[in-house]
Amino acid sequence: MDNNVQLDLALMPKELKVLLELIKDDNDEYIHQHKSEWFTNMDWDYFLKLAMHHRIYPLVYLKVKEVAPELAPSHVLQTLQVEYQKNTFQMLHLSGEMERVSKLFTENQIRSLFLKGPAVAHDLYGDISLRTSKDLDVLVQKSDLEKAEELLLKHGYKNTQENITLNEKKGRNYHITYFHLRKKIEIELHWRLHPFPITQPTFNELWERKRNSNFTSYPVLILGSEDLFLYLSVHGARHGWFRLRWLKDIDQMLKQQFNSQQANFLQKKFRYYRMIGQALTLVNQLLSVEANKGIKILSKRNSKKLAQTAIFYIRRRTHSHINESKSLNNYHTRYLFLLMPPSRKILFILTLLYPSSKDQQVISLPNSLHFLYFPLRPFLWIWRKTVKLIKL
Repeated sequence: MDNNVQLDLALMPKELKVLLELIKDDNDEYIHQHKSEWFTNMDWDYFLKLAMHHRIYPLVYLKVKEVAPELAPSHVLQTLQVEYQKNTFQMLHLSGEMERVSKLFTENQIRSLFLKGPAVAHDLYGDISLRTSKDLDVLVQKSDLEKAEELLLKHGYKNTQENITLNEKKGRNYHITYFHLRKKIEIELHWRLHPFPITQPTFNELWERKRNSNFTSYPVLILGSEDLFLYLSVHGARHGWFRLRWLKDIDQMLKQQFNSQQANFLQKKFRYYRMIGQALTLVNQLLSVEANKGIKILSKRNSKKLAQTAIFYIRRRTHSHINESKSLNNYHTRYLFLLMPPSRKILFILTLLYPSSKDQQVISLPNSLHFLYFPLRPFLWIWRKTVKLIKL
Protein backbone atom coordinates (compact mmCIF):
# COMPACT_ATOMS: atom_id res chain seq x y z
CA MET A 1 0.00 0.00 0.00
CA ASP A 2 1.25 3.44 -0.91
CA ASN A 3 1.59 5.28 2.41
CA ASN A 4 1.66 8.61 0.55
CA VAL A 5 -2.01 8.23 -0.37
CA GLN A 6 -4.15 10.49 1.80
CA LEU A 7 -7.86 10.87 1.17
CA ASP A 8 -9.61 14.15 1.96
CA LEU A 9 -11.98 13.41 4.85
CA ALA A 10 -12.55 17.03 5.88
CA LEU A 11 -16.28 16.95 5.12
CA MET A 12 -16.88 13.64 6.86
CA PRO A 13 -19.00 14.25 10.00
CA LYS A 14 -17.69 13.44 13.45
CA GLU A 15 -20.33 10.77 14.01
CA LEU A 16 -19.21 8.87 10.91
CA LYS A 17 -15.55 9.08 11.92
CA VAL A 18 -16.40 7.65 15.34
CA LEU A 19 -18.34 4.80 13.74
CA LEU A 20 -15.31 3.98 11.61
CA GLU A 21 -13.19 3.77 14.77
CA LEU A 22 -15.75 1.51 16.44
CA ILE A 23 -15.70 -1.07 13.64
CA LYS A 24 -11.90 -1.27 13.47
CA ASP A 25 -10.19 -4.28 15.00
CA ASP A 26 -7.64 -4.27 17.81
CA ASN A 27 -8.09 -0.62 18.71
CA ASP A 28 -9.83 -0.84 22.11
CA GLU A 29 -6.97 0.94 23.86
CA TYR A 30 -7.08 3.78 21.33
CA ILE A 31 -10.85 4.12 21.82
CA HIS A 32 -10.42 4.23 25.62
CA GLN A 33 -7.91 7.06 25.21
CA HIS A 34 -10.20 9.19 23.06
CA LYS A 35 -13.75 8.16 23.94
CA SER A 36 -14.44 11.13 26.24
CA GLU A 37 -13.40 13.51 23.49
CA TRP A 38 -15.32 11.64 20.77
CA PHE A 39 -18.56 11.17 22.65
CA THR A 40 -18.79 14.74 23.92
CA ASN A 41 -21.36 16.80 21.98
CA MET A 42 -22.25 13.79 19.88
CA ASP A 43 -25.46 13.98 17.84
CA TRP A 44 -26.69 10.60 19.01
CA ASP A 45 -29.77 10.51 16.80
CA TYR A 46 -27.57 11.07 13.76
CA PHE A 47 -25.11 8.49 15.11
CA LEU A 48 -27.91 5.91 15.22
CA LYS A 49 -29.14 6.81 11.73
CA LEU A 50 -25.64 6.34 10.34
CA ALA A 51 -25.14 3.01 12.15
CA MET A 52 -28.46 1.74 10.79
CA HIS A 53 -27.93 3.03 7.26
CA HIS A 54 -24.44 1.57 6.96
CA ARG A 55 -25.71 -1.76 8.38
CA ILE A 56 -22.90 -1.89 10.93
CA TYR A 57 -25.06 -1.61 14.06
CA PRO A 58 -24.31 -5.18 15.32
CA LEU A 59 -20.58 -4.41 15.46
CA VAL A 60 -21.18 -0.92 16.85
CA TYR A 61 -23.49 -2.22 19.61
CA LEU A 62 -20.99 -4.80 20.84
CA LYS A 63 -18.08 -2.34 20.76
CA VAL A 64 -19.94 0.51 22.52
CA LYS A 65 -21.25 -1.89 25.17
CA GLU A 66 -17.69 -3.09 25.76
CA VAL A 67 -15.64 0.10 25.73
CA ALA A 68 -17.95 3.03 26.49
CA PRO A 69 -21.31 1.98 28.00
CA GLU A 70 -21.15 4.82 30.56
CA LEU A 71 -20.84 7.52 27.87
CA ALA A 72 -23.61 6.43 25.52
CA PRO A 73 -27.16 7.50 26.40
CA SER A 74 -29.35 4.64 27.59
CA HIS A 75 -31.77 5.01 24.68
CA VAL A 76 -28.88 4.63 22.23
CA LEU A 77 -27.66 1.39 23.80
CA GLN A 78 -31.22 0.12 24.06
CA THR A 79 -31.95 0.88 20.40
CA LEU A 80 -28.73 -0.79 19.28
CA GLN A 81 -29.47 -3.82 21.45
CA VAL A 82 -32.99 -4.21 20.05
CA GLU A 83 -31.74 -3.95 16.46
CA TYR A 84 -28.90 -6.38 17.18
CA GLN A 85 -31.37 -8.95 18.52
CA LYS A 86 -33.76 -8.41 15.61
CA ASN A 87 -30.93 -8.95 13.17
CA THR A 88 -29.88 -12.18 14.93
CA PHE A 89 -33.40 -13.57 14.55
CA GLN A 90 -33.52 -12.38 10.92
CA MET A 91 -30.25 -14.14 10.12
CA LEU A 92 -31.47 -17.36 11.74
CA HIS A 93 -34.69 -17.08 9.73
CA LEU A 94 -32.73 -16.59 6.51
CA SER A 95 -30.42 -19.47 7.42
CA GLY A 96 -33.29 -21.92 7.54
CA GLU A 97 -34.65 -20.75 4.21
CA MET A 98 -31.20 -20.76 2.64
CA GLU A 99 -30.82 -24.42 3.59
CA ARG A 100 -34.29 -25.28 2.23
CA VAL A 101 -33.64 -23.53 -1.10
CA SER A 102 -30.25 -25.21 -1.45
CA LYS A 103 -31.86 -28.60 -0.89
CA LEU A 104 -34.75 -27.80 -3.23
CA PHE A 105 -32.42 -26.82 -6.07
CA THR A 106 -30.03 -29.73 -5.52
CA GLU A 107 -32.83 -32.28 -5.51
CA ASN A 108 -33.99 -30.85 -8.82
CA GLN A 109 -30.51 -30.97 -10.41
CA ILE A 110 -29.94 -27.21 -10.25
CA ARG A 111 -26.45 -26.16 -9.24
CA SER A 112 -26.53 -23.09 -6.99
CA LEU A 113 -24.05 -20.78 -5.27
CA PHE A 114 -25.08 -18.44 -2.46
CA LEU A 115 -23.40 -15.07 -2.91
CA LYS A 116 -24.14 -13.34 0.39
CA GLY A 117 -26.49 -13.96 3.31
CA PRO A 118 -25.87 -16.06 6.46
CA ALA A 119 -23.40 -18.47 4.85
CA VAL A 120 -21.09 -15.65 3.80
CA ALA A 121 -21.63 -13.87 7.15
CA HIS A 122 -20.45 -17.02 8.92
CA ASP A 123 -17.54 -17.38 6.51
CA LEU A 124 -16.34 -13.80 7.03
CA TYR A 125 -17.14 -13.15 10.70
CA GLY A 126 -17.55 -16.60 12.22
CA ASP A 127 -20.86 -15.41 13.70
CA ILE A 128 -23.99 -14.67 11.66
CA SER A 129 -25.20 -12.09 14.19
CA LEU A 130 -22.32 -9.75 13.30
CA ARG A 131 -23.47 -9.06 9.73
CA THR A 132 -26.84 -7.98 8.38
CA SER A 133 -28.68 -9.38 5.35
CA LYS A 134 -32.07 -8.37 4.07
CA ASP A 135 -32.36 -11.17 1.51
CA LEU A 136 -30.77 -14.23 -0.06
CA ASP A 137 -28.73 -13.96 -3.26
CA VAL A 138 -28.33 -17.20 -5.16
CA LEU A 139 -26.54 -17.74 -8.47
CA VAL A 140 -27.66 -20.41 -10.96
CA GLN A 141 -26.62 -21.25 -14.47
CA LYS A 142 -28.60 -19.27 -17.02
CA SER A 143 -29.88 -22.49 -18.60
CA ASP A 144 -31.42 -23.38 -15.20
CA LEU A 145 -33.06 -19.99 -14.68
CA GLU A 146 -36.53 -20.94 -15.90
CA LYS A 147 -36.53 -24.17 -13.92
CA ALA A 148 -35.36 -22.38 -10.75
CA GLU A 149 -38.07 -19.75 -11.18
CA GLU A 150 -40.76 -22.42 -11.54
CA LEU A 151 -39.62 -24.03 -8.29
CA LEU A 152 -39.67 -20.74 -6.38
CA LEU A 153 -43.15 -19.91 -7.69
CA LYS A 154 -44.35 -23.40 -6.80
CA HIS A 155 -43.14 -22.92 -3.23
CA GLY A 156 -44.92 -19.64 -2.59
CA TYR A 157 -42.60 -16.98 -3.99
CA LYS A 158 -43.90 -14.19 -6.21
CA ASN A 159 -41.94 -12.47 -8.96
CA THR A 160 -41.69 -8.79 -7.98
CA GLN A 161 -40.30 -7.85 -11.41
CA GLU A 162 -42.90 -9.35 -13.73
CA ASN A 163 -42.55 -6.37 -16.08
CA ILE A 164 -38.91 -7.19 -16.84
CA THR A 165 -38.50 -7.45 -20.59
CA LEU A 166 -36.96 -10.24 -22.62
CA ASN A 167 -34.26 -7.80 -23.76
CA GLU A 168 -33.35 -7.03 -20.13
CA LYS A 169 -33.06 -10.74 -19.30
CA LYS A 170 -30.79 -11.29 -22.28
CA GLY A 171 -28.80 -8.08 -21.86
CA ARG A 172 -27.92 -5.78 -19.00
CA ASN A 173 -30.00 -7.34 -16.22
CA TYR A 174 -28.49 -10.06 -14.08
CA HIS A 175 -31.04 -11.04 -11.44
CA ILE A 176 -34.76 -11.18 -10.70
CA THR A 177 -36.28 -10.64 -7.25
CA TYR A 178 -38.86 -12.94 -5.65
CA PHE A 179 -40.75 -12.43 -2.39
CA HIS A 180 -42.53 -14.89 -0.11
CA LEU A 181 -45.43 -13.07 1.50
CA ARG A 182 -45.90 -15.46 4.44
CA LYS A 183 -42.22 -15.96 5.25
CA LYS A 184 -41.35 -12.31 4.53
CA ILE A 185 -38.23 -13.44 2.71
CA GLU A 186 -36.78 -11.99 -0.48
CA ILE A 187 -34.62 -13.96 -2.87
CA GLU A 188 -32.55 -12.49 -5.68
CA LEU A 189 -32.08 -15.16 -8.33
CA HIS A 190 -28.90 -14.35 -10.27
CA TRP A 191 -27.69 -15.72 -13.57
CA ARG A 192 -24.64 -13.40 -13.59
CA LEU A 193 -22.57 -11.93 -10.79
CA HIS A 194 -22.64 -8.40 -12.17
CA PRO A 195 -24.52 -6.43 -14.81
CA PHE A 196 -23.19 -6.15 -18.34
CA PRO A 197 -20.64 -4.98 -19.47
CA ILE A 198 -18.57 -6.00 -16.42
CA THR A 199 -16.53 -9.06 -17.36
CA GLN A 200 -16.87 -12.06 -15.07
CA PRO A 201 -16.13 -15.77 -14.72
CA THR A 202 -18.48 -18.33 -16.22
CA PHE A 203 -20.69 -20.32 -13.88
CA ASN A 204 -18.61 -23.43 -14.54
CA GLU A 205 -15.43 -21.61 -13.55
CA LEU A 206 -17.03 -20.46 -10.31
CA TRP A 207 -18.38 -23.94 -9.68
CA GLU A 208 -14.92 -25.46 -9.99
CA ARG A 209 -13.66 -23.16 -7.20
CA LYS A 210 -16.76 -23.41 -4.96
CA ARG A 211 -16.67 -24.10 -1.22
CA ASN A 212 -19.04 -25.73 1.24
CA SER A 213 -19.94 -23.18 3.90
CA ASN A 214 -19.99 -25.85 6.68
CA PHE A 215 -22.63 -23.75 8.38
CA THR A 216 -25.82 -25.75 7.88
CA SER A 217 -26.66 -29.44 8.20
CA TYR A 218 -27.54 -29.60 4.50
CA PRO A 219 -24.72 -28.43 2.19
CA VAL A 220 -24.85 -24.78 1.16
CA LEU A 221 -22.28 -23.84 -1.46
CA ILE A 222 -20.57 -20.45 -1.69
CA LEU A 223 -17.93 -18.83 -3.89
CA GLY A 224 -14.28 -19.76 -3.57
CA SER A 225 -12.24 -17.35 -1.46
CA GLU A 226 -10.61 -15.54 -4.39
CA ASP A 227 -13.90 -15.27 -6.26
CA LEU A 228 -15.66 -14.00 -3.14
CA PHE A 229 -13.02 -11.30 -2.59
CA LEU A 230 -13.36 -10.12 -6.19
CA TYR A 231 -17.17 -10.31 -6.09
CA LEU A 232 -17.43 -8.26 -2.88
CA SER A 233 -14.94 -5.70 -4.22
CA VAL A 234 -16.77 -5.24 -7.52
CA HIS A 235 -20.18 -5.19 -5.84
CA GLY A 236 -19.09 -2.52 -3.35
CA ALA A 237 -17.45 -0.47 -6.10
CA ARG A 238 -20.57 -0.53 -8.31
CA HIS A 239 -22.60 0.89 -5.43
CA GLY A 240 -20.01 3.51 -4.48
CA TRP A 241 -19.44 1.80 -1.09
CA PHE A 242 -22.39 3.78 0.23
CA ARG A 243 -22.73 1.20 3.02
CA LEU A 244 -19.71 0.73 5.27
CA ARG A 245 -20.74 -2.89 5.82
CA TRP A 246 -19.33 -3.73 2.38
CA LEU A 247 -16.00 -2.16 3.29
CA LYS A 248 -15.92 -4.10 6.56
CA ASP A 249 -16.50 -7.27 4.53
CA ILE A 250 -13.31 -6.53 2.58
CA ASP A 251 -11.50 -5.97 5.88
CA GLN A 252 -12.66 -9.40 7.08
CA MET A 253 -11.80 -10.97 3.73
CA LEU A 254 -8.19 -9.73 3.92
CA LYS A 255 -7.74 -11.62 7.19
CA GLN A 256 -8.55 -14.92 5.55
CA GLN A 257 -6.17 -17.36 3.99
CA PHE A 258 -6.55 -17.24 0.24
CA ASN A 259 -4.36 -17.41 -2.80
CA SER A 260 -3.25 -13.84 -3.54
CA GLN A 261 -1.52 -14.93 -6.75
CA GLN A 262 -4.82 -16.36 -7.98
CA ALA A 263 -6.64 -13.19 -6.92
CA ASN A 264 -4.11 -11.06 -8.84
CA PHE A 265 -4.44 -13.29 -11.88
CA LEU A 266 -8.24 -13.02 -11.82
CA GLN A 267 -8.28 -9.23 -11.36
CA LYS A 268 -6.04 -8.93 -14.42
CA LYS A 269 -8.06 -11.43 -16.44
CA PHE A 270 -11.38 -9.71 -15.76
CA ARG A 271 -9.95 -6.16 -15.63
CA TYR A 272 -11.04 -5.44 -12.06
CA TYR A 273 -7.87 -3.52 -11.20
CA ARG A 274 -9.57 -0.15 -10.73
CA MET A 275 -12.21 -1.58 -8.39
CA ILE A 276 -9.74 -3.70 -6.43
CA GLY A 277 -7.41 -0.72 -6.04
CA GLN A 278 -10.30 1.43 -4.86
CA ALA A 279 -11.35 -1.18 -2.27
CA LEU A 280 -7.83 -1.61 -0.90
CA THR A 281 -7.26 2.15 -0.74
CA LEU A 282 -10.52 2.66 1.17
CA VAL A 283 -9.90 -0.07 3.76
CA ASN A 284 -6.39 1.26 4.25
CA GLN A 285 -7.49 4.87 4.73
CA LEU A 286 -10.75 4.33 6.61
CA LEU A 287 -10.13 1.13 8.56
CA SER A 288 -6.32 1.26 8.88
CA VAL A 289 -5.96 -2.07 7.11
CA GLU A 290 -2.75 -2.89 5.29
CA ALA A 291 -3.04 -4.90 2.07
CA ASN A 292 -0.55 -7.49 3.28
CA LYS A 293 -2.04 -10.43 1.43
CA GLY A 294 0.08 -9.93 -1.66
CA ILE A 295 -2.81 -8.42 -3.61
CA LYS A 296 -1.47 -5.76 -5.93
CA ILE A 297 -2.89 -2.35 -6.71
CA LEU A 298 -2.37 -2.19 -10.45
CA SER A 299 -3.74 1.31 -11.02
CA LYS A 300 -2.64 3.56 -8.13
CA ARG A 301 -3.64 6.88 -9.66
CA ASN A 302 -7.13 5.69 -10.59
CA SER A 303 -7.46 3.89 -7.25
CA LYS A 304 -6.96 7.08 -5.25
CA LYS A 305 -9.31 9.07 -7.49
CA LEU A 306 -12.02 6.43 -7.26
CA ALA A 307 -11.55 6.07 -3.50
CA GLN A 308 -12.01 9.82 -3.05
CA THR A 309 -15.14 9.68 -5.22
CA ALA A 310 -16.56 6.95 -2.97
CA ILE A 311 -16.22 9.26 0.06
CA PHE A 312 -19.04 11.30 -1.52
CA TYR A 313 -21.37 8.28 -1.38
CA ILE A 314 -20.27 7.23 2.10
CA ARG A 315 -20.81 10.73 3.46
CA ARG A 316 -24.08 11.33 1.63
CA ARG A 317 -25.52 7.92 2.56
CA THR A 318 -26.95 7.55 -0.90
CA HIS A 319 -26.45 6.72 -4.55
CA SER A 320 -28.66 6.70 -7.63
CA HIS A 321 -30.33 3.37 -6.83
CA ILE A 322 -32.07 4.86 -3.80
CA ASN A 323 -32.36 8.46 -4.90
CA GLU A 324 -33.96 9.45 -8.19
CA SER A 325 -32.39 12.89 -8.31
CA LYS A 326 -31.39 13.57 -11.92
CA SER A 327 -28.12 15.21 -10.90
CA LEU A 328 -27.22 12.26 -8.68
CA ASN A 329 -28.12 9.78 -11.43
CA ASN A 330 -25.81 11.65 -13.80
CA TYR A 331 -23.07 11.72 -11.18
CA HIS A 332 -23.39 7.96 -10.65
CA THR A 333 -23.30 7.29 -14.39
CA ARG A 334 -20.04 9.22 -14.66
CA TYR A 335 -18.71 7.34 -11.64
CA LEU A 336 -19.53 3.95 -13.19
CA PHE A 337 -17.86 5.06 -16.41
CA LEU A 338 -14.66 5.79 -14.44
CA LEU A 339 -14.75 2.27 -12.97
CA MET A 340 -14.64 0.68 -16.41
CA PRO A 341 -11.33 -0.25 -18.04
CA PRO A 342 -10.84 1.43 -21.45
CA SER A 343 -11.81 -1.75 -23.30
CA ARG A 344 -15.30 -1.76 -21.70
CA LYS A 345 -16.19 1.94 -21.81
CA ILE A 346 -17.84 1.80 -25.24
CA LEU A 347 -19.90 -1.21 -24.19
CA PHE A 348 -20.92 0.64 -21.02
CA ILE A 349 -22.17 3.59 -23.09
CA LEU A 350 -24.15 1.19 -25.27
CA THR A 351 -25.88 -0.28 -22.20
CA LEU A 352 -27.34 3.17 -21.51
CA LEU A 353 -29.16 2.83 -24.85
CA TYR A 354 -30.41 -0.66 -24.04
CA PRO A 355 -34.22 -1.08 -23.98
CA SER A 356 -35.85 -1.36 -20.56
CA SER A 357 -39.21 -2.11 -18.95
CA LYS A 358 -40.00 1.63 -19.19
CA ASP A 359 -40.11 1.25 -22.96
CA GLN A 360 -42.48 -1.68 -22.61
CA GLN A 361 -44.80 0.48 -20.53
CA VAL A 362 -45.11 2.89 -23.47
CA ILE A 363 -45.72 0.22 -26.09
CA SER A 364 -46.16 -3.50 -25.46
CA LEU A 365 -44.68 -5.86 -28.05
CA PRO A 366 -44.82 -9.66 -28.12
CA ASN A 367 -41.59 -11.52 -27.34
CA SER A 368 -41.04 -12.29 -31.01
CA LEU A 369 -40.86 -8.54 -31.76
CA HIS A 370 -38.82 -7.40 -28.76
CA PHE A 371 -35.89 -6.64 -31.05
CA LEU A 372 -37.88 -3.63 -32.32
CA TYR A 373 -37.39 -1.90 -28.97
CA PHE A 374 -33.80 -1.11 -30.03
CA PRO A 375 -34.62 1.14 -33.04
CA LEU A 376 -37.72 2.47 -31.24
CA ARG A 377 -35.91 3.40 -28.02
CA PRO A 378 -34.97 7.02 -28.97
CA PHE A 379 -38.57 7.75 -29.94
CA LEU A 380 -39.96 6.10 -26.82
CA TRP A 381 -37.55 8.11 -24.66
CA ILE A 382 -38.70 11.36 -26.30
CA TRP A 383 -42.32 10.33 -25.81
CA ARG A 384 -41.81 9.63 -22.08
CA LYS A 385 -40.08 12.98 -21.56
CA THR A 386 -42.84 14.80 -23.48
CA VAL A 387 -45.59 13.19 -21.41
CA LYS A 388 -43.72 14.03 -18.23
CA LEU A 389 -43.42 17.70 -19.24
CA ILE A 390 -47.10 17.89 -20.14
CA LYS A 391 -48.05 16.52 -16.70
CA LEU A 392 -45.92 19.19 -15.06
